[in-house]
Amino acid sequence: MSTPVATLIRNGRVITASDDYVADVLLQNGVIHTIGQSIEVGPDVRVVDATGLYVLPGGVDTHVHLENVIGPSVTCDTFASGTKAAAFGGTTTVVDFALQTATDSPLQAIARAQRSAESQVAVDYSLHVIVTRVDAQVLHDVRHAMHHEGVTSFKMFMAYPGIMMADDASIFRMLRQVGADGGMVALHAENGTVIDLLIQEALEAGHTSPRYHALTRPAIMEGEATHRGIRLAELAQAPIYFVHVSSNEALKHIVTARAEGIPVFAETCPHYLLFDDSVYHSDDVEIAKYVMTPPLRTSQDQKHLWRALRYDDLQVIATDHCPFCMKEGHLGYRMQKMRGKDDFSQIPNGAPGIETRMVSLFDIGVMQGKLSLNRFVELTATTPAKLFGLFPKKGTIAVGSDADVVLFDPAASQTIHAHHLHGNCDYTLLEGRTLRGRVEKVFLRGELIVDGPQWLGRAGMGRFVPRGQVRAF
Repeated sequence: MSTPVATLIRNGRVITASDDYVADVLLQNGVIHTIGQSIEVGPDVRVVDATGLYVLPGGVDTHVHLENVIGPSVTCDTFASGTKAAAFGGTTTVVDFALQTATDSPLQAIARAQRSAESQVAVDYSLHVIVTRVDAQVLHDVRHAMHHEGVTSFKMFMAYPGIMMADDASIFRMLRQVGADGGMVALHAENGTVIDLLIQEALEAGHTSPRYHALTRPAIMEGEATHRGIRLAELAQAPIYFVHVSSNEALKHIVTARAEGIPVFAETCPHYLLFDDSVYHSDDVEIAKYVMTPPLRTSQDQKHLWRALRYDDLQVIATDHCPFCMKEGHLGYRMQKMRGKDDFSQIPNGAPGIETRMVSLFDIGVMQGKLSLNRFVELTATTPAKLFGLFPKKGTIAVGSDADVVLFDPAASQTIHAHHLHGNCDYTLLEGRTLRGRVEKVFLRGELIVDGPQWLGRAGMGRFVPRGQVRAF
């Protein structure tokens, strides 16, 4: 059977960041061609009845780690498995990380990541560059990347001294140049040197179990680094973006700065909204699955995060999908979570979440009255696309935008099990949890890639998306 030249999605409820209406949506030549009532089409157009379904823009996840090397460990999702999982979860664009090593440049990092991704990705993708060293040549390469490679965002770490951490002067130099050129620096904000001291003291006292990961990364050290990053950005007269905000200690500085008119933006992640630090209740090695950075915080912190999401002090919900297996050797992966069973500092930090982001947020946000449908779309698709130069190509349903469309059934329920998911990780934090909502169909540039449980996509069909300037302020 020949592939239809176009698809008409009929009678669905179209939800964008600002609109909510029932209409027909015609997907043609990879883009959204027409939105209207009772659109007439020829016999060669596939017609999908979306009565009772939400028609959502494909999700945009601007914080994922696929094939990322962290010390001796590598995340267990490849570009192939991770982007397939993203698609089943209703995400059609991801932004991953190209790591500048000690010996190479941002441009080499971009080329290396693209070589690995090109033949594997099943959804569209872009890249941030993790900058670990700043000098005149690096700044030159950063400018070239922005103007010629379509990479306009750069991540820097205030944590992990000797591995990833950049000093304040390096962060300031990057902020000043990238901001002037219309891009964004994203910061991992924790006071790395003090945290390292706390880790060493805990180990010397014989505290080796996984829960000490959280106890040695106190929220006040996230708050201190966030405040410092804001002041550096203010001096540089540049926008700044904070990744994975977990605590009110960090959030209060963001709220204050935004009230002062400083262009500060930030994300949180589903796990900070779904779980709190009560999971760190024992010395059980299973707690390693909750070892992520920053760690889970208190239920009070969680309340502050929800408030910030409602009032736009947090603008994005990304996953920080950074999966490591609990079982050593699963699918051949070594040096995973059990690497640190006798020393919490050796546990690779991170958790999976790329496939469950949309449905978990629908369940705990929309269904519980904490987020409107429009805000749900804004947080998971539209604002991340705007902040990182992907809008209006991505992140909305509008004539001329890419035909990245999700049909979502709000009335369905599903129970989450790791063995039903499509990534390589052997666990999910949501194991056994029943959630309202289900992704029914996913279109990437007009091509049906997910049809219920059926996978119609293919490795390599995703494209690299060059990005433009920040569009959110």
